Amino acid sequence: MNKTCDISDLLHPDVQYLEPGYQSFGSKTSFSGRIQTVKCFEDNSLVREKVFSNGVGCVLVVDAGGSKHCAMLGDMLAAKAVENGWQGVIMFGLIRDSADINQMNIGVKSLGVFPLKSVKKGAGEADIELNFSGVTFTPGEYIYADEDGVIVIKEKI
Repeated sequence: MNKTCDISDLLHPDVQYLEPGYQSFGSKTSFSGRIQTVKCFEDNSLVREKVFSNGVGCVLVVDAGGSKHCAMLGDMLAAKAVENGWQGVIMFGLIRDSADINQMNIGVKSLGVFPLKSVKKGAGEADIELNFSGVTFTPGEYIYADEDGVIVIKEKI
């Protein structure tokens, strides 16, 4: 995989940079893929739907509104994401079961951890453009993530 620093050097200013402050989880310290999106607030029903679908070559970007009231991804959904080929998850919210997720072959960036699970009422939207942490996430564009940060570019390198 191309390093985020190398891509930045090559393509700046056509690179978007996720603001720092995200924590890293999962055994993949670097990951990349085509963006798929979910927008939901304290309800991870659509996150569940996405990770149960084919995610080969994709990264799931979740706008959970930055909520610090519940976790939007846990070990069972992360395991299903791995099973279905997802490369990673960018979570503008919290996760749980972090010790278990750290043993899984996936990369996860989130605002932190919290033990309470979300409700499941089916609320939210999928496959829409999202804006948070200084980045516009457009489905079909590409994410590259590693120890130095997360960047978004229009086309795969």
